[in-house]
Amino acid sequence: MTTPPALLIAGHGTRDDAGAEAFRAFVRELGRRRPGLPVAGGFIELSPPPLGEAVAELVERRVRRFAAVPLMLVSAGHAKGDIPAALAREKERHPGVSYTYGRPLGPHPALLRVLERRLAEAVDPSWDPAEVTVLLVGRGSTDPDANAEVFKAARLLWEGRGYAGVETAFVSLAKPDVPGGLDRCARLGARRIVVLPYFLFTGILPDRVRTQTEEWAAAHPDAEVRSADVIGPEPELLDLVLERYEEAVKGDLRMNCDSCVYRIALPGFEDKVGLPQQPHFHPDDDGHHDGHHHGHGHAHAHSHAH
Repeated sequence: MTTPPALLIAGHGTRDDAGAEAFRAFVRELGRRRPGLPVAGGFIELSPPPLGEAVAELVERRVRRFAAVPLMLVSAGHAKGDIPAALAREKERHPGVSYTYGRPLGPHPALLRVLERRLAEAVDPSWDPAEVTVLLVGRGSTDPDANAEVFKAARLLWEGRGYAGVETAFVSLAKPDVPGGLDRCARLGARRIVVLPYFLFTGILPDRVRTQTEEWAAAHPDAEVRSADVIGPEPELLDLVLERYEEAVKGDLRMNCDSCVYRIALPGFEDKVGLPQQPHFHPDDDGHHDGHHHGHGHAHAHSHAH
């Protein structure tokens, strides 16, 4: 019987200890769900264990093949560049090891169901959804394709759920920011607003979203503003990661290249097309993950086949 490839989870990393531990606990839970499947996880930056250490752990367990799944909601610089480059480096460090690379998690119907649940937890039960405007807040990136994916998630969340509207904002690197997004909601006539963080786990950036929301609400007492929780380690998220793993194992790698800034010359970003890929560390806080150029000339070669 052929041994299935191991599962390697690649995370962003955070300076928030609780957020990093949430990732590590999530990886452990994945291992419990699939006891016959070797599972390991590591970070690109900021938090232990680093991704290379996770690969070394699998190699020590005599793993020769693995499928890597980025535990990320959108395909930005880390998913498109840093992780593929880091995996290519680990392949050189461990001769005989091979891998496939899966795609990021969202948007996906399972995640939309969790977001809807987070909204229901945050609103007053007496509120009519038709009177509620949602502000979905993403991480933010210098990659327009990644930011567009957050807008897509917002639209999919709006469809068929009866809210007055779902607007979009970002906590770093992209506009509108959280106060700007709330201002837009107010200008559109919103009086009941739920700010919904589009984040998997707790951390510095979700905390920043909540703080900025509270500050805006204090300055606008005529609006009722609630903050929802992050997605969290829900069963739907565990199932989705395993779904992405199965896709990668089967070779069903539907990477998004149609509007990728590293393949297509988008206005204002022409210099990013085809840049060579190098793994690197961002010695900055969680709010500036994608502030550097992430070339894609080598990354897509690694992203699609190994």
